[in-house]
Amino acid sequence: MSAENRNGEGNPEASEGIQPKYRRSFGCVTWIYMATLAFLAAVSVLMMPFWFFGDFGVFSLLEGPSLFATFLFVPAIVTAAMLGARTYRSERKIATRNGTYIGTVIGWLGFTSIVWLEVNQAGASILSYIFIPLAAISSALILYALFRGEQESGRKLVAASAILALVGGAVVLALDGSLIVAAGAVVSAISGAAGGWTAGVGYARAGGKEMLPPGIVERPRRRPTR
Repeated sequence: MSAENRNGEGNPEASEGIQPKYRRSFGCVTWIYMATLAFLAAVSVLMMPFWFFGDFGVFSLLEGPSLFATFLFVPAIVTAAMLGARTYRSERKIATRNGTYIGTVIGWLGFTSIVWLEVNQAGASILSYIFIPLAAISSALILYALFRGEQESGRKLVAASAILALVGGAVVLALDGSLIVAAGAVVSAISGAAGGWTAGVGYARAGGKEMLPPGIVERPRRRPTR
């Protein structure tokens, strides 16, 4: 191989390196790792008061969010890769806000899905099956809002998704009847918000200047004056 080929001088594609959209895709995947860590850290911290005022057995509730995070990890990576490859960067305030909303819905819906499995294993009423269509439609709306890209309609879709998830989850928690499990669902939702906020930070950064929307120029950061 010649020195020219090794250096990429004779190959325009090699000299350009990885395309910006793929670098953004990789960046979004990396931030999913960060979001997962933020989610699990928030769950652990928020469960501490229940342990302090209750007993050590309350940490069994950690199994639900941990299992939920494990199941969603690979699909979340695939979704982040696809989303990063086809979207531009956005303002950090908008990205973190939207990420917080979506993370809250996912955290709530994920925990109540596990509760639904436990409730039905114990032989719940037919009323519990209301949860299935509500959860399915809510999840579909979240995915559609993510890939749609239009901010205003995206917020409306997320709001509709949140209402469906809230109603479905409330039915499941009412059938379970345990206050500690209901508290676990709230903890999972708050932790999902923390994870979603973290993912939003990455969404606003991944791809660098090359992935800014057309016609947008990144404003230079002001250095703090002493």
